[in-house]
Amino acid sequence: MSLLPTLSIVCRFIICVCCGALNDHYGVPRNTILHPNDLKVFREDNIFNYTTMLLRDDLGVVLLGAREAIFALDINNISTRKSGVYWPVTEEKQRECTYKGKQAEVECRNYIRTLHIINDTTVYVCGTYAFSPICDYLTFANGQLLRTGKQEEGKGKCPFDPFQRYSSLMVGNDLYSATSINFLGSEPVILRSSGLVALRSDFKKIWLNEPNFVFMDIVSESLDSPDGDDDKVYLFFSENAVEYDFYTKVKVSRVARVCKGDMGGQRTLQRKWTSFLKARLDCSLPEPSLPLIVQDVFLMKHKDWRKSVFYGIFTPQSGLSQVSAVCAFSISDIRNIFNGGKFKTRVAVESSQDKWVMYTGEVPVPRPGACINDVARKMGVNESRQLPDKTLQFVRDRPLMDDAISPVTGRPLLLKTGPLLTRIVVDCVTALNQQKYHVMFIGTENGFIQKAVNYAGEMFIIEEIQVVESREPIGILRLSSSKGHLYAGSDSSVIQMPVSNCSRYKNCVDCVLSRDPYCAWDTTSEQCSSVQSLSISPKNTVQSLEEGDVSECPAQDPLEAVDFHLVPGNNLQLPCRLHSNLAQAHWKFSDQTLEANNKYYIYSEGLLILNASTSDGGLYTCDSVEQIGSRTFSRTMALYNVQLPPAPPAPPVVVISTPGTTVAKYSDHTHTHTHTHTQTRTLTTKAKELMPSPLFPENLTANSKVSSLKVSVALLSLLCLCLLGVIFWFWGRKHLKCLKFVQTFGEREGRKQSAEYIHGQNRTSETKLLEPKSGAVIANNNHSHVDFRVNGDNHLVNISALEGLGYIHDESEI
Repeated sequence: MSLLPTLSIVCRFIICVCCGALNDHYGVPRNTILHPNDLKVFREDNIFNYTTMLLRDDLGVVLLGAREAIFALDINNISTRKSGVYWPVTEEKQRECTYKGKQAEVECRNYIRTLHIINDTTVYVCGTYAFSPICDYLTFANGQLLRTGKQEEGKGKCPFDPFQRYSSLMVGNDLYSATSINFLGSEPVILRSSGLVALRSDFKKIWLNEPNFVFMDIVSESLDSPDGDDDKVYLFFSENAVEYDFYTKVKVSRVARVCKGDMGGQRTLQRKWTSFLKARLDCSLPEPSLPLIVQDVFLMKHKDWRKSVFYGIFTPQSGLSQVSAVCAFSISDIRNIFNGGKFKTRVAVESSQDKWVMYTGEVPVPRPGACINDVARKMGVNESRQLPDKTLQFVRDRPLMDDAISPVTGRPLLLKTGPLLTRIVVDCVTALNQQKYHVMFIGTENGFIQKAVNYAGEMFIIEEIQVVESREPIGILRLSSSKGHLYAGSDSSVIQMPVSNCSRYKNCVDCVLSRDPYCAWDTTSEQCSSVQSLSISPKNTVQSLEEGDVSECPAQDPLEAVDFHLVPGNNLQLPCRLHSNLAQAHWKFSDQTLEANNKYYIYSEGLLILNASTSDGGLYTCDSVEQIGSRTFSRTMALYNVQLPPAPPAPPVVVISTPGTTVAKYSDHTHTHTHTHTQTRTLTTKAKELMPSPLFPENLTANSKVSSLKVSVALLSLLCLCLLGVIFWFWGRKHLKCLKFVQTFGEREGRKQSAEYIHGQNRTSETKLLEPKSGAVIANNNHSHVDFRVNGDNHLVNISALEGLGYIHDESEI
């Protein structure tokens, strides 16, 4: 084997081992909830792609954009539709779209991609409109949603391709958008559309190189700014890296910013951004890998904007890894890189490709990419159009920072294996200890929402909830902290769920161990309740988020042992359901810890004992053990008393007596006792219950015997007819031998049919008739002992008449 394949195998093995280790320590939700009953769902027939959403708490509605439709839903119950507007494409536009090679029923439709607030009653809406983007205005008044019909050109405001990632933001009357401005999607642009000055990014690859835009938001950095700084719009995206000299394209994640007051340059960068800067986001796995790609970002705003945090979801760019990550970036760290970090510059080398290195030369003043601040104003620069060309030329050619933005914690907050993460929103919750916690709600590509929180550096996933039955990717997430609801959209539906359902926890231990900052155990009402409810107060509640301390909970009732029977030689399965996904099962047998081996197989659902024997009888205990920080919690989930099945009860005795003879027959067919006495034949009550009356020949009437004989004769005749056909078939060769054979066979079958007639009610064993002693005839069919009587009188059966039935004359033959 060559060196390269060997190294490849070794590297893959290391990655698998690392991913396995990550799976053991990260990304395991404590609880898994499938199809909860507290979800509200909205969908409409023939409407798809519910992936654009605008929450209007002031109006009490959720504005939902889908394919060729906009809906106004009740914000408290989205199942209730208040109003709707349909916006389909015309047949002419659809034909034009198909002429350009697009699918008529999929791509050549109008996908609503933009919903932004203009004022209290007006919303700005844009759609792809069969690869011809158009924008319009919506009004919501008196519970009715109406489209004004004042259509505008949507190029640069909305993507052409309905499935292309895109981001936009409305700041006052200015629309900031990041998308492509041509049909092919090959001209990406960051655009500001306004009534005064419209700005865009340069088309150079060093600005944007095949980007994929994911998020945009504004940070009010002008508030309480000591240097008179401006507000900034931050944009997150991924693109092909220009700074990496590889044989193939490598994607990286970026954060860029522009200043709100940017007016473009006077000569250089005219009507283009003068403040555009970008830097690489560093959200890396512990093992070596290609850079992770940002998929979604949420800005957790703080009253002091310096403490605001961006939470981002990152996924691998190759199929070798299935590990997603969540990283948090401080706005202060990003600001410091842009305001004082080094720049990258392109230098010429002998090869045809350029090389990017850190710029070590002199940086112009005012600083390239900086907003207009007090320093610039002191130099007489009050707006960007007054910036010197030297500053503008520098930022035009060197918009990339040399330093990468590192996460707040220096590493990912959360690493998750399995289905990739897609969307994220974050809520700020105040617990009973008055500390604030950031609770993350993360959508996945298989229709789940995971709820996670960071406790003193420990990432804890409280639960994962399946919200989309078809397991489609979560396409959008929105949070209403005031309502306490989360809204998630997918291709087929949109759902509403509470941020927490404390009623799921039925006892104090479950409530406390959930470590849900929304929930606490109320000792007065003895139920798990929301911390925000009025009845909750720290005096009568139990909550332990970081330690999971259940010492204040009342003791639970002990379990009763369940009897379990084993059959030697068989496998024995003892079920045990653990109290959480993070718990491990500890089995004990008669106070001795069991370890998995060839005899015992311990798995997530219980214990399997292979080839059980009598020595495996005893008391088995299943404890569910969960590690919470430095504290270990153990709960007995199952208790089994394994033993051999109880011995069967004593067999009933059937006693049949005749004058001078008593026969006792046990049901186990092993003992027969004969006694001589003078009492009449009796039958015990138990024997009568066990032996139905049809088993006794004396209960057969003369008519029933005749009828049975007729049936036997008819069956014998039918058999003879069948055999005659066989005789004629072989007549030419062995007619004489076959005839003798048929005659003999007929006689045997006749005797057999007669025997079956007499004992037709019991066919489990061969019937034998014993020659009696002292004038009695006893029949033994292995189930009962019967003497034959006619009309109730005791007499001998005519043995000579029964010789043809094959009865035994000598008892020694038995």
